[in-house]
Amino acid sequence: MTENPAPPTHLHLAVALTDAGWHPAAWREPDARPDELFTAGYWADLVREAEHGLLDFVTIEDSLGTQSDHHRLPDDRTDRVRGRLDAVLIAARVSPLTTRVGLVPTAVVSHTEPFHLSKAIATLDYVSSGRAGVRVQLSSRPHEIALFGRRTPADVDLADFDSPAVQAYVAEGFAETADYVEVLRRLWDSWEDDAEIRDAATGRFIDRDKLHYINFRGRWFDVKGPSITPRPPQGQPPVTALVHAPVGHGLLARNADIGYITPHTTDEARATVDAVRALAAAEGYGGRPPHIFGDLVVFLDDTADRARARRDRLDTVAGTAYTSDTQIFTGTPAQLADLLQDRHRAGLSGFRLRPATLPHDLTAITRGLVPELQRRGVFRTAYTARTLRGHLGLPRPANRYAAA
Repeated sequence: MTENPAPPTHLHLAVALTDAGWHPAAWREPDARPDELFTAGYWADLVREAEHGLLDFVTIEDSLGTQSDHHRLPDDRTDRVRGRLDAVLIAARVSPLTTRVGLVPTAVVSHTEPFHLSKAIATLDYVSSGRAGVRVQLSSRPHEIALFGRRTPADVDLADFDSPAVQAYVAEGFAETADYVEVLRRLWDSWEDDAEIRDAATGRFIDRDKLHYINFRGRWFDVKGPSITPRPPQGQPPVTALVHAPVGHGLLARNADIGYITPHTTDEARATVDAVRALAAAEGYGGRPPHIFGDLVVFLDDTADRARARRDRLDTVAGTAYTSDTQIFTGTPAQLADLLQDRHRAGLSGFRLRPATLPHDLTAITRGLVPELQRRGVFRTAYTARTLRGHLGLPRPANRYAAA
């Protein structure tokens, strides 16, 4: 199948899968499956539903500590979903059960080695035939730092986000992540595409001259290479990252293929897109600016009143009103389509929707929102590519070492 990119008028859609949904009481909904959260079948059903809706990709949440209502500390609550499976392994398990939808697990890069993640994502790209990506995530949570014992928790109050000390701390975290992504990318390129000869007659399996040391030396990493895994089918699986503030815009502009942002208004979305695009252009990265996706938590029902009533009921069960780092949308699929089109015109190339409850809001996306967007002519009616890069209109990049 030819890797035909989507028309420029089309928007991209992804869903962020976590637990029983993003609302803390989602696991208590009548259609929830709390007894299956740690089974392969549960995740396979969700990802297959995303593929049924022709979505570009799914992201799968992960962490190194148990979930918490507190942004930095464990809460020890027993009335919330706690515990989860490994996101990369979920993606690998569901990959043979799907054929088109992209698989983008989350990886906490603050405490994991880029060499290990590079071969894990490369392997996922092989077993999914070119549908792998990765979401790199920072963590400054003390209880996660304590799992490894190689760092000292920062002596800063992250609640005072605008203070110079916190801004410097966060900027350093993004700088480390940028180096991490650079190591990933160099390792994926450390085998040229034709390094494997597999010539049984001559007894040569690989051409050693086409394996390269990456010799990366930086403040946080010193990696010689080459990778143990040959270059992935996509060459470079897409790298994605979520940022909430200008301090992270450099990571999106320089290092990511997709950046997730969390605007609460169309004007805010437009301003953020313009800022990232300007940064990419000013620093020489404007040849192919990254996709910018807007994140939204969604409660979807046939009427706005029903959606609002469901959110209210869940809040009552949870014992508190649900809040989020991003906008919470409550309404119908048609109303959501209006909002997405408005922000698409403001510069967002796609959206990562966070279903408030699973499977209800995922199904409302695939069987309500998607047909509405198709009726308006702004979303695909069939997959036209096999790879995640193909869905996103991203060319397969040349190998930097072969080009040299």
